[in-house]
Amino acid sequence: MNDQTLLPSLTDTRAIRVTGGHRLEGTASVQGSKNVALHLYAAALLADEPLILTGIPHILDTRVCAEILTDTGTAARIAGDRLEVTPATAWHPVIPDQLGGRIRTTAVMAAALLARAGRVRFPLPGGDAFCHRLIDRHLAAMEAAGAALDVTDTHVEASLPGRGPAPFTTDVMTHKWGPSLGATVTAMLLAARARGTSTILNPNSEPEVLETAALLTAGGVGITWEGATALHVTGTDHITGGTAHVPPDRLEATTLALAAAITGGTVHLDNIPASTFPASLVAMLADAGIELVSTGGGTLARCPAGPRSVQTATASATCTDIQPPLTAFLTQAPGVSRIEERIYTARATHVDPLRAFGAAVTTDGPTITVHGPTPLTAARVAGQDIRAVAALVIAALAADGTSTIHGIYHLQRGYGDLLPKLAALGATLEVAAE
Repeated sequence: MNDQTLLPSLTDTRAIRVTGGHRLEGTASVQGSKNVALHLYAAALLADEPLILTGIPHILDTRVCAEILTDTGTAARIAGDRLEVTPATAWHPVIPDQLGGRIRTTAVMAAALLARAGRVRFPLPGGDAFCHRLIDRHLAAMEAAGAALDVTDTHVEASLPGRGPAPFTTDVMTHKWGPSLGATVTAMLLAARARGTSTILNPNSEPEVLETAALLTAGGVGITWEGATALHVTGTDHITGGTAHVPPDRLEATTLALAAAITGGTVHLDNIPASTFPASLVAMLADAGIELVSTGGGTLARCPAGPRSVQTATASATCTDIQPPLTAFLTQAPGVSRIEERIYTARATHVDPLRAFGAAVTTDGPTITVHGPTPLTAARVAGQDIRAVAALVIAALAADGTSTIHGIYHLQRGYGDLLPKLAALGATLEVAAE
C-alpha cells in the first residue's frame, strides 16, 4: 500500500448522471461504518500484536488510512473486507501531507503515533471542506499527556519526554458544539499507553467512541464510564491484537432510506437491525414520515404517507452527517422544516446546489430552512464534500429530467458502492467522463 498512484486524483472530472422519476424498491446491504472504521484504523497503531479489522468499508478513506499506517511503520494490507495490520518494528512518525490532507481524522492518527513513537509531525486535517476543522481539544489532550507542541498555520509537531504519555486529565467539551467525538478518541488513544489512569471529562459517547473503547478494552486497556461526566482510562504497556468487526454504517443506511423515500419507494436494509439506529434518529425520521421496521434480521425503511416537515437540530436528534441528505428529502415535505447545525461552525455547501434544482432552501447562520414541497427539475451541480454530493444525488432522484453531478471523488471517500446500490434498487444513473 505504498504506491501513491493507487489513490485517485483530487480532481476526478467524471460526472454522475441521474434521471429522476423512478421509484426505488428492493434490498440493499449496508457497508461497514466509515466513521467508526477511521477511528479503529487509528487505534490499530497501538496494537503490539497483529490485528484484523473485518467488515471494513471499501472507500477511498480506507485506502488513505492504510497508506498512512504503512508509511509510518505499521504494515497495513487490505484483503477483501479485511484490514490486516502488523505492528511496527520501527517508526517513521510523520504523516505525509498528501495523505493527512485527505482525511479528517489526521489528529487522531497523530495521537496514536505520538503515544507509540514519542513524537509526530502531521498536517492540519483534511477531508470535507464545508468548514474549518478545529483541533484545539486534540492539542489540549496531547499537552495534558505531557507533549510539547510546535503549531504553525499548516502543521503540528509534538514530542513527549521520557517513556511516553503521562497519566492526565483533559476536558473535551467544545465552546459551542458539545463534547468532541474526535478529541475523545484522541485522548483515549494517548491514555491507553500511559502508565496509570487518565480521566477524560465530558466525553462524547457516540458509536465511534464506543467501538474504539471496545477495541481498546479487548486489547487490555482498562476503560470505565462515569455516566456522561467522565471516562477513566488505565493504560498498559502491551495491547493485544486479534480480530474486531466494523459495524454497519448507519449513515449509508439512512442515506439509502432517504433516497428510497423521496421516490415513494421502500428499501430493505438486510444487514443492519433497526436497533442499530440511535433512538433519537429513529424518532426524527418518524417525524419526517419515514418508518424503520425490524424485519428478517434487517430493517425495512418506508414512507407510507409521504414526507413531513420537521424541526430538528444536529446535536440532538439528527447526526450532522445526515443533515445534507435530510435537507434534500425535506424539499418534498409540505410546510416549513428547520434544521439547526450544532456540531460544526457551518455546514451548508449543499444549499446553493439544491436551489439549482428549484428547491426553496435558505440559511440563516447555523439554521437551514426548507419550504416544501417544491417540484425539482434537472440541474448541473457540484458537491464539495461527501454528504453534500449524497444530498444532490437524492435530489436528482426526485427531479424531472437528467441531472449532472460533479464531485464523485468526495462521494467515494465515504460511500464505496452507493451508486450501484441505487441502480440495483431501480435508479437510472451512470458515471461518465466529462
